[in-house]
Amino acid sequence: MKTYKEAHRPASDFESRSEYLDHELQIMKPKRFRLNLPGRDFRFEWEDIVPALAGTLGIIAMYSSVMMAWANGLSEAWDHVTLGKEFAIEVSRVEMIIPAFLFVILASGFLNPRANLAGNHGPMIPLIASIALAGAHPLALAILIGVLGLLLSVFKLGSRLVDLTSKGVAGGLLIFLGFTGAISQINSIQSWGMGLESETVTAGSMGFLGLVILAVTVILYSYLARIDKRWLAIPAAAAAALVIALISGAGFDLQFTTEMGLPNLNPAYWWGSTEEGWMLGLPTAQHFIASLPFAILAVAMWSPDFLGHRIFQEMNYPKKTEKVLMDVDDTMTMCSFRQMVGTAVGGGNITSSWGTYMIPAAIAKRPIPAGAILLGLMVMAVAFLGSPMDVAVWPPVRCIALLVGVFLPMIEAGIQMVKKSTCAQAAGVCIFTAMVTNPVLAWALAMFLDNNGLIGDKDRPKNLSIADKFVIPLAILVVCVSAVFTVGMFKGVYGIQSFL
Repeated sequence: MKTYKEAHRPASDFESRSEYLDHELQIMKPKRFRLNLPGRDFRFEWEDIVPALAGTLGIIAMYSSVMMAWANGLSEAWDHVTLGKEFAIEVSRVEMIIPAFLFVILASGFLNPRANLAGNHGPMIPLIASIALAGAHPLALAILIGVLGLLLSVFKLGSRLVDLTSKGVAGGLLIFLGFTGAISQINSIQSWGMGLESETVTAGSMGFLGLVILAVTVILYSYLARIDKRWLAIPAAAAAALVIALISGAGFDLQFTTEMGLPNLNPAYWWGSTEEGWMLGLPTAQHFIASLPFAILAVAMWSPDFLGHRIFQEMNYPKKTEKVLMDVDDTMTMCSFRQMVGTAVGGGNITSSWGTYMIPAAIAKRPIPAGAILLGLMVMAVAFLGSPMDVAVWPPVRCIALLVGVFLPMIEAGIQMVKKSTCAQAAGVCIFTAMVTNPVLAWALAMFLDNNGLIGDKDRPKNLSIADKFVIPLAILVVCVSAVFTVGMFKGVYGIQSFL
């Protein structure tokens, strides 16, 4: 059997660029937990730049949101803790240096290109304030997530859960997450436009700017989809939003406050005192107890998150490319180690598969390693330079990047998966349950019902074992329900108090 280097052919041998990229995917043979080298095992292509840039923009937005949520929640939960924007930016930069080098460049770029990059767990961001108020500790939470994730990966339960999720359930989950995420970003753009105010600009007078940016985004995204260049959507749409905002006179709202340099990379500074860093010291037994339900919830949400990202590869890659598809269990392993190491050095991220990289990479028909290396270098450069972070977190840039790079493709992928009436039924139940409760419970319940023939394809249970029909789905449902009620996720909407 030929090696990748022997099977490689120049792009000029193919009639189209798409055929060349398809061939590259089909001849790759990435090595798991062994050294993969550029030229010998994979190549850099200019298409790798776009997902790398998209992932950089996305992760800056995610990290800044996570750290500000921690800062606000911990400051409210503890009288002696006073954390603000400067703290959030500094911790974000810590996450963008050491974890990016170890788990993006080295892990996914050179050592295991089957593992998707360990990024941010977006669905957990709204819960972070509740996590802090419940008495949890970021380091205790990270250790528990890492241990639970490793247990799942060792016993191959992550990939098994993905296999047990039908197209109807997965499609419904993608549609719901894509729709709610898109609505959130649209609302953020509208609020930003209405809130612009200065000495010469009255509040509300520039509200039209949000509509203009969104209208241009729709037209640009539609055009890129029409010419089969959707993988350019994030940089193109984000750049267009930036230019429109500046030309329209909103530049006064863009402030450069982050200075060039390295953040404090000493773990003792972050966790060794109650007067500096996180101002929490090392976690105690009580911190671990308070963090456990949230750790269970975070890990339970990994499988549907990973599933959504792998689906994009399966939908955009040609046949005979199984060897380059994201391995769920390997990704879970890397996320687990990254969660513990990243937080130990001072970070506060809650980790999951890096969707803002994987989705545009899959659309661009590119494998993981080359883009991962470029992304890691970009993220580290931005963390050092400082000022690009101020641009990336500016609402018109951040919201548009997430809108076209993550949420709109999720809606499209979900709709494409729901073609048969049986799939539509399972998807409908999943979406409705998610609206009533949340995506985690919706996935767990719909998977249980679908695998037992109560919704969706009635012939599906015939091909499943007793464990796949009853034991595993029911266990997952019980775990998810217990975690959700324990941490009080329904307190605000149904008045059900936390069991903690």
